[in-house]
Amino acid sequence: MLNKNDYLQTAKRVIELEIHAISQVPAQLGDAFNQACIAILACTGRTVVIGIGKSSHIGNKIAASLASTGTPAFFVHAGEACHGDLGMIMPNDVVIAISNSGETTEFMTLLPQLKWLKVPVIALCGKRDSSLGAAADIYLDASVSIEACPLGLAPTASTTVALVIGDALAVALLEARGFTPVDFARTHPGGNIGKRLLLTVQDLMLTGDRIPIVRTDASLKDAIFEVNRKGLGVTLIVDESQKLFGVFTDGDLRRAIEHQFDLTTTCVSEFMSRGGKKIASNALATEAVCLMEQFNITSLAIVDKEQQPIGIIHLHHLIKAGVA
Repeated sequence: MLNKNDYLQTAKRVIELEIHAISQVPAQLGDAFNQACIAILACTGRTVVIGIGKSSHIGNKIAASLASTGTPAFFVHAGEACHGDLGMIMPNDVVIAISNSGETTEFMTLLPQLKWLKVPVIALCGKRDSSLGAAADIYLDASVSIEACPLGLAPTASTTVALVIGDALAVALLEARGFTPVDFARTHPGGNIGKRLLLTVQDLMLTGDRIPIVRTDASLKDAIFEVNRKGLGVTLIVDESQKLFGVFTDGDLRRAIEHQFDLTTTCVSEFMSRGGKKIASNALATEAVCLMEQFNITSLAIVDKEQQPIGIIHLHHLIKAGVA
């Protein structure tokens, strides 16, 4: 039985073997990788990833990565494809077939059907001279010199290499399509990525009577009342034409108290911060976070084309929404 130090040594050996296998991949791919990308980009249907055994798990991940980064894709289990699911594949699709040996029985059954459909086949395979490697239109060399499994039986280094090539395809296609962060967010609407990239200031800002506002001729006392009533630690200051003129914060209040000014007779305009930081309503919520961090503030005014306040957004709103 291995002692605890032996376990660690095994782990290091496995990791080093897989790192070595990955390091060989760039030289193995060559121009075939370019051809694979061109074929997928030219595809008017979907990219269908097929695998069986451990390769099916890798294939599922590759299909998911492609689909989430702008390349319509799905996974079909090779065994199920032999029993009806082949009907999912249309003539305008392209197939990525994953098999280390290239001689899997199910693939031998499927290859004639794929040829009949005239579907381009990209083999992600460990043996170029295998049946799959020879029949494929494009061969991506996923061979490894040795598996990390000491028996040489359990797919380890070979599945890692296949996964890495799949990631390389997804990213290369992403870049070729000009896939943007907003595009990415549209495929992840339910997670934090979607929140960070799709939410706009308009989705989170307070409007109407919830906006703290006083006029430039308001007293410090009136401004303090408005700050406390709206609970944001700030009030916007507008001029006679209702345009944003400045902001008054808790920090400005402390400054006024330190100077012992009369809160009833002193105008808020004497202690406000002129101008105030603002942002457009259609700006991304993440932009609001960046502005707050840049200027070390907790609130931003939202104004219309006439520079009149139509909303306010506070850091608390952004935190609650999972953006900050």
